Amino acid sequence: MPMKKAKKLAKKKAPAKKKAPKKKAPAKKVAKKKTARKPNPAFMRPMQPDEYLGAVVGMKAMPRTEITKKLWDYIKKNKLQDSVNKRMINADESLKAVFGGKRQVSMFEMTKLIAKHMK
Repeated sequence: MPMKKAKKLAKKKAPAKKKAPKKKAPAKKVAKKKTARKPNPAFMRPMQPDEYLGAVVGMKAMPRTEITKKLWDYIKKNKLQDSVNKRMINADESLKAVFGGKRQVSMFEMTKLIAKHMK
């Protein structure tokens, strides 16, 4: 019999697991007041277009964003956007000088090409 007691003593139960404390609901974030977005000063600095770009958008110094807007106005007014692939711009004579002699450029390449014509 002493043997049975020894075996019972050896087989102790594992301690009862403690329940994890309940987590509180996360505090609601306070919404920040939206302030007016400030434009990057580098984009707002007036740039002087050269004579080729000036023939299309005007010779007055203006920010790079305005030059791009005026160029798009010119493209849409003269229907120079490709009818099948709208990302492509077909150059007329004045735009060929700006685009480095290329007959057709993509709208993404256009911004790179007009940057060469601004000081």
